[in-house]
Amino acid sequence: MRATLSNCVLAAALLWLASLAFLDVRIATVGLAAAKPQTAADAPYLCHGVQLLLDDSLIRQSDNVARVVNRPQRDSSLPNPLITGDQDRCFQPFFTVLRDPQTKRFRIWYGAWYDDQRIDRSHIAYMESLDGIHWIRPHRVLKDPATIQFGSEVLDEGPDYFDPSQRYKYGYWFDGGLCIAVSPDGLDFQPLVDRVVLKHDHDIDNISWDPIRKCYVAIVSTYTTDPEWEGQRRVTKQSFSRDLVNWAEPWYVVRPDKDEDQGITQFYAMSGFLTRGPLRIGMVKVLRDDLKADEPPLVDPQAYGIGYTALAWTRDGRHWHREPGAFFDRNPQPQTWDRAHAWIDEQLIVGDEVYLYYAGYRQGHKMNRFRERQIGLVKMPLDRYVARRSLAGETGRLLTIPLCVGAIHGVLVNADASKGTLRVQVRNDRGDVIEGLSFADCANVARDGTRLPIRWTNEQETANRFAELQDKKISLEFELKDASLFAFEFLE
Repeated sequence: MRATLSNCVLAAALLWLASLAFLDVRIATVGLAAAKPQTAADAPYLCHGVQLLLDDSLIRQSDNVARVVNRPQRDSSLPNPLITGDQDRCFQPFFTVLRDPQTKRFRIWYGAWYDDQRIDRSHIAYMESLDGIHWIRPHRVLKDPATIQFGSEVLDEGPDYFDPSQRYKYGYWFDGGLCIAVSPDGLDFQPLVDRVVLKHDHDIDNISWDPIRKCYVAIVSTYTTDPEWEGQRRVTKQSFSRDLVNWAEPWYVVRPDKDEDQGITQFYAMSGFLTRGPLRIGMVKVLRDDLKADEPPLVDPQAYGIGYTALAWTRDGRHWHREPGAFFDRNPQPQTWDRAHAWIDEQLIVGDEVYLYYAGYRQGHKMNRFRERQIGLVKMPLDRYVARRSLAGETGRLLTIPLCVGAIHGVLVNADASKGTLRVQVRNDRGDVIEGLSFADCANVARDGTRLPIRWTNEQETANRFAELQDKKISLEFELKDASLFAFEFLE
């Protein structure tokens, strides 16, 4: 090990300390801010883990390349809905799907309706599955830790958590805010504290763990007015905590944009978080109560309300960027179970795919909530939210910003070059192509895969050249011909 920190490692330490500052101060309310593209004048970008190309933060130059959002597609072979209103008593679009790290079984927790079908109370229902698709019935209704209006998220801290009696955490809304319960097994929950831990005025909230900043995150809904929009709207705020009890003052993270959002656009919630490399990716529940799913025959005022899912991400954990429009839209076919709403609430990595579990409504926002609010599944390849695709008939080039790397010995790409080719070359901090790591030395990639290795002429020489790059800044240059690039990663 080197006796002194390299500039890159020092930069990493400073960035880490800066992120901790968010947790040690009361955070002022701020508006939505897009991810700031990094420039050469910024601190070196420490490149660890998979690097998704959702935004332009890692791109210095791009020629003949289009940014394309890759929306998940419904699959008629899946037996949707998986969890039903009639048989399984599902009646809320808030739930959790996890995979037990030991048994490998899939586990789902969701809101089950009361026998008297009151609209302001729910129980925790539970089921297991061997494949995440077919669920073992009958469902089980767990004992409520306290009165629950609407539940949201279950966190599994893992079998090695320091306090086994609190391995599982459950967040729910009641009596004016977020409440927390804990459990050793995810089945028997008890209140963490006997009070609301974070007050907010709308009955939807969510908890998650941010593994980058090592803190808990709460997403809370508020129903409020603002000079930026007309009337009251449901909008989304965020807060940080170290212990699930003491929380920073929430600030806006998703809110209407008067130049972008039409009609009475509201943001009901954000959930389904997935951490990939330096990014946290979330799914935003967008609500339009001013629209109906179908015209006519529905004339009931409760028939109003459609919902779709928007894609969002953050690079600093604090400011979120929302992709305009629908990432996953409601079903275009009339009279389908998810015709009115399609709200993704959970993302789960299964092999080289992401399982996106979502709530579907057949009719409007408030219609027949005890029968027509159900849970389904759509899949997509891992990390393929956004593609960088070469223009038809053109050779695309994409050059990254300077990337500071540690001990690396190769490069992987998530790409579809099944109908074309992809090559990579490496440039040093002066912009010169490194000998032996040029396009000419690179074997064409002509396949489709989420972790495709890049190979240069001589494997041993390639390893030696990468060893010489440790703690230095380099840029990757991609050449695309009839190909799409989604992400890249250094083998460490």
